[in-house]
Amino acid sequence: MNKSLSQEQFGKNSAHYLTSTPHATGKSLQRLVDLTAPKKSWRVLDIATGGGHVAYSFAPHVARVWATDITQEMLDMVKLEAAKRGLGNLRTTYAKAEALPFEDESFDLVTCRIAPHHFDSIPDFLAEAHRVLKPSATLAVVDNVVPAGSVGDYINAFERLRDPSHLRAWTMEEWRAAIKAAGFAIGHEEQLFKPMQFKSWAARYDDVMKRLLNAMLTQTTSEVKAFLEPTGEGDDLTFRLCEGLFIAKKS
Repeated sequence: MNKSLSQEQFGKNSAHYLTSTPHATGKSLQRLVDLTAPKKSWRVLDIATGGGHVAYSFAPHVARVWATDITQEMLDMVKLEAAKRGLGNLRTTYAKAEALPFEDESFDLVTCRIAPHHFDSIPDFLAEAHRVLKPSATLAVVDNVVPAGSVGDYINAFERLRDPSHLRAWTMEEWRAAIKAAGFAIGHEEQLFKPMQFKSWAARYDDVMKRLLNAMLTQTTSEVKAFLEPTGEGDDLTFRLCEGLFIAKKS
């Protein structure tokens, strides 16, 4: 079986996602726990778990967490890390976001954080989340979001140049419409800006690619700069990305 771009990308960089600051310690991680108020009886499904950070955060509060991904290297790493942390109620399994191997109405909470911009079909992912959730259960989604129009198109191109498995980050408006169309009622939404260090963000590339990414970040329109806010230079160059967070109930 040929690996997808996402499997190639995340397989060879799996260890990075365990320690990556935006993934391991970003504001949205704790916000998901705070906003969903998990209960000890809950069964939780974390889709596209990556480094497993959402699963680790929820495991102490619930009965069972299933952490799923399409990258075996990620799943192996999460299984080992869960054992190190003593999280005996965390299980891992292969699952594509658009085709989940779980029964209808079997979860109290479905989570997915900083992953849907890699999915083949966000509407199909949302439909599957709706299917596996119990009536009135909760969906909690976080993903990178962009402004509408040419600024958003530019930011997506910038991200895709660095990571070809990045398909497209949506706008808040697109997410809102798709979640409602999938049969959910949105109870809470917010945007969270997250600081990014260019040096670590572009670390896996050679100097030619780093210069190109740097130029796309620093030599662009005022509208793009207003959103990305590039600051500093050299090893001190930073910018920001934006996450959209949605908490919704299955209607």
